[in-house]
Amino acid sequence: MKQSKRKVLVTGGAGFIASHVSEAYLAQGDDVWIVDNLSSGKRTNVPAGAEFIEMDIRDPEIRNLFREVRFDLVNHHAAQIDVRISVNDPAEDAGINLTGLLNITESALEVGTKRVVFISSGGVVYGEPEEIPTPEGAPKLPLSPYGVTKLGGEYYLNYYRMIRGMEYVALRYSNVFGPRQDPHGEAGVVAIFCNRLLAGESLTIFGDGEQTRDYVYVKDVVAANMLASGVDMGEGHGLDARAFNVATGVATSVVGLADALEGIAGASFERNHEPGRPGELRHSTLNSGLIQSRGWTPRFTLEQGLQETYKYIANQRSGSAE
Repeated sequence: MKQSKRKVLVTGGAGFIASHVSEAYLAQGDDVWIVDNLSSGKRTNVPAGAEFIEMDIRDPEIRNLFREVRFDLVNHHAAQIDVRISVNDPAEDAGINLTGLLNITESALEVGTKRVVFISSGGVVYGEPEEIPTPEGAPKLPLSPYGVTKLGGEYYLNYYRMIRGMEYVALRYSNVFGPRQDPHGEAGVVAIFCNRLLAGESLTIFGDGEQTRDYVYVKDVVAANMLASGVDMGEGHGLDARAFNVATGVATSVVGLADALEGIAGASFERNHEPGRPGELRHSTLNSGLIQSRGWTPRFTLEQGLQETYKYIANQRSGSAE
């Protein structure tokens, strides 16, 4: 469906996922502004055509930016996403993920922004779920401060919708992977394994390697963002009526991931097993039936996504990345 040009703010747009999302908005004719403090994002990730502003989402100057541009849509990716950092410094985690969100949301309300797309996390808000693949309506039992702030962000936005009329959609990502991926971010194991295979180094696996994750390719995640930016959410109330799991529903073990990447690399390497990491979820796979009922479906298999990611990292290491 053709739509009129929008003024879109993408927070964290110099990062892995949000830079791809920014490109998609630009490709469909929207005007795009990116706010990123470059704490983890890279200036080189910012797509041509986007207006880049180096700024922290907690900065009071955010208000003036909203007053100047009057955004139609906010896509809020900026966040502290490292579970270990959240455990070591919960206050810093909450400052970015909650205070930052409130600064953005209050600014958006002031100028009449029509919608906020909020990036939550399907990998942490459910904790260790009893039902796998896990649907949106499963109990929310986060086991880290990071998970608490992501769930808290959804509660805040639900308040803003119910009491102050702010329209929003939450996307609960599973483990996203693809080009530009940071080894330290979500699904970082894909980038770590690719780099070690390309360097001819052994692979480190924590625990027995049978822990499973739901790996979703970044291009499919971009398509989910485009849908969430315009879909009619109806009048449903509560967190789960405004949220979509973005996932494949396919569980892949760490050992299985290593096998797949070795197949792509065409070689086998030594594997070192280290003790399991405390607090790490054993299994996380999401049911994405709700967003699929709205027309989204994952188009890339794990193998296809891994092949593209491996090729990108290989080109990057050789200095020929696009």
